[in-house]
Amino acid sequence: MSSSPSESFFAPCPRGLEALLEAELGAFGAREARTVPGGVAFEGDWGTCYRANLFSRLASRVLWKVSEFGYRNENDLYAAARAVDWPRQFGVERTLRVNLSAIRSPLKSLEFATLKVKDAVCDRFRDSTGRRPSVERARPDVRVHAFLDAARGTLYLDTSGEALFKRGWRRARVEAPLRENLAAGIILLTGWRPDEPLLDPMCGSGTLLSEAAAIALGRAPGAGRSFGFEKLASFDPARWRALRDEAARPAGRRGLRLYGSDLDAAALGAAERNLAAAGFEGLVKLERADLLERTAPAPEGVMLANPPYGERIGERAELAAFYPELGDALKQRFAGWRCYFFTSDLRLPKLIRLEASRRTPLFNGALECRLYEYQVVAGGHRRPAARG
Repeated sequence: MSSSPSESFFAPCPRGLEALLEAELGAFGAREARTVPGGVAFEGDWGTCYRANLFSRLASRVLWKVSEFGYRNENDLYAAARAVDWPRQFGVERTLRVNLSAIRSPLKSLEFATLKVKDAVCDRFRDSTGRRPSVERARPDVRVHAFLDAARGTLYLDTSGEALFKRGWRRARVEAPLRENLAAGIILLTGWRPDEPLLDPMCGSGTLLSEAAAIALGRAPGAGRSFGFEKLASFDPARWRALRDEAARPAGRRGLRLYGSDLDAAALGAAERNLAAAGFEGLVKLERADLLERTAPAPEGVMLANPPYGERIGERAELAAFYPELGDALKQRFAGWRCYFFTSDLRLPKLIRLEASRRTPLFNGALECRLYEYQVVAGGHRRPAARG
């Protein structure tokens, strides 16, 4: 690490959450933050970096920029990577992985480009120490990230290690679970307050409920895991212990009104195990129920659901029949509630026959989605069914 008091970082996040992440990083001390599609570039000291890794609910990683350069071919890429003083940043005994991504790069093979960066890092170590670090793909100590555009490249060291959405509490999975940082962003976009009831009526493995409980209790998302910066040469253990102590102090509230239900008993079992592993056992009332038949647990509150996307033909037909019934159920049983549905199925607002008060574009990986908001008022906002 450099001894400079300020460094350049980049924090990727799910697309659509950039503005929320910029505000979050600002609260951690980030300066000169600038959003780009898929993340936020910012300046800060190492305390800001540590804090962002420990407390960010939205970032996928925090990457430290170590080099920026122009290039035309693989030889330029190799020379730029070899010019970095890698032995100053981490020891040769650390295992290594190189990741490379590109947009409009003229290079023919990104696999070969990745190999050139890896060779450059290892050759710089051999020149300085007579040894080369070992490559480890599954659980490396140090990750080097390279990003290439049409004419320029950037090299980063990953200060996070494992992706930050891996909170360390997930014990059971269901099909296509939401990543935790996307779930947290969706909750923040609803404007939910911890003193309001929150219901996830299609809770699956409980990701939305776990993130809501963590937000309400002020739980640091990274409190139960380790980070990549702990393997770098100038890691400051005393500074890190002080932040860990800060994160251990309770900051939130009890008496939460969190509710989850699902028609699938296996999904409910997964949610129970995950909530318990996260330390939230007893904070969420879970029950087996059909969203079309269940009643609201309070006169008003926030409903948040991630229904199936209907990627298979049979599922699409089932969802086309489900959405009008869902609209009826909301009108009959959830008047007074703000209801949110996160989905890539853009037929939902037409078929549910309710007027969406807000539509927020988001991405689940590469999949374009929407977060639809419905403020349910008895007898209002109903669109007539289409003829034919």
